[in-house]
Amino acid sequence: MPRAQLEDLQLQRLKALVTRVYQNVPAYRTKYDEAGFDPASLQSLEDLRRVPFTVKDDLRAGYPYGFFAVPLRDIVRVHSSSGTTGQVTVVGYTRGDIDRWSDLIARTLACAGATEDDIVQVTYGYGLFTGGLGLHYGSERLGALTIPVSGGNTKRQVQILQDFGVTVLACTPSYALLIAETAAEMGIDPHGLPLKVGVFGAEPWSESMRTQIEDALGVKAIDIYGLSEVMGPGVASECTEQHGLHVFEDHFLVEIVDPASLEPVPDGETGEVVFTTLTKEGIPVVRYRTRDISRIIPEPCACGRTFRRMERVTGRTDDMLIIRGVNVYPSQIEQVLVGIPGVAPHYQVILTKKGSMDHVEVHVEVGPDFAFDEIKALERLQKRVAGEIAGALAVSIDVRLVEPKSIQRSEGKAKRVVDNRAEGS
Repeated sequence: MPRAQLEDLQLQRLKALVTRVYQNVPAYRTKYDEAGFDPASLQSLEDLRRVPFTVKDDLRAGYPYGFFAVPLRDIVRVHSSSGTTGQVTVVGYTRGDIDRWSDLIARTLACAGATEDDIVQVTYGYGLFTGGLGLHYGSERLGALTIPVSGGNTKRQVQILQDFGVTVLACTPSYALLIAETAAEMGIDPHGLPLKVGVFGAEPWSESMRTQIEDALGVKAIDIYGLSEVMGPGVASECTEQHGLHVFEDHFLVEIVDPASLEPVPDGETGEVVFTTLTKEGIPVVRYRTRDISRIIPEPCACGRTFRRMERVTGRTDDMLIIRGVNVYPSQIEQVLVGIPGVAPHYQVILTKKGSMDHVEVHVEVGPDFAFDEIKALERLQKRVAGEIAGALAVSIDVRLVEPKSIQRSEGKAKRVVDNRAEGS
């Protein structure tokens, strides 16, 4: 779609949105009245800057249905966040929302090169989490053969990959690596399978991890993006060029703002991602601060799509660690580890207290072929890991090498940070 035509469509939908939420959602009406924002005054996309932000705590305060913009009789499904960081947030979908969501996931899979001739194994969790059912209905909308395995039982996942002729794998990137490990333990070479592409999301991952997944599984690894408060998966997706995620801008307005000033930054500059849902009926959000860190890639994509691209998410403003004054994201540690022979990309950042001071230690698994009982080799490797992390992050962090598979694996999002500071250890 030409940009001018797209922006006309966005403005038309944005005007209808701000009017609708003002009329139907008391929390938005209160927020806009307090800010002195009149929805009727919005006459351009630039006017969006005058609209107050929405944050997760707003949705939590409205738990469970306070932000719904339609009567409950018009809602046909609800999902929710995991609640790992506090009160869960509940999102509702009308029949029209489900249809649009399915179309957008079908678009996501098509961006990855999938067609109706493919066989899609969905290993995202089914239930209140949006990943499983989102991918499921989108895959069916594409016309692909869809296998609803959900998460867990990794050996069975591998067996199905082999026996059912799966060509598209949908899961978190860390679980893709666990599937590759498990296949190796079962004596199955993924390179001999018909699997051709994986659509991976729901957690930050690095370019180096992409290379590891592609080498281990013999697939093209495609990054996808979404979050339950905005819709679920299907908000943005890489194409087969694998250079940034196309934001589906006919349904979502994206802004990148400075996390401190909250002012929009120019394309190309890094900041916090903010989304406005243009077509969602059940629980639309306006200027929702995701806490995800990314940037808009200003150059056009070689694939020819006109939707702007956002860079892969490199971290979150709320899982950012400040270590002796230095901002550190766990994904930066992962990027260091994947370049060091002898270690696996499985790690955890352990936060404790030493007296009144925060203490940070990174536990890193050695690779399966490393002789863990060779003390001198272990010391050399530990020194190298600590040195390369210090060089990359500009801060020294204690490193402890641990045995292979001693860090708990996840069938969903990997738990990278363990905060034990409340225990006073």
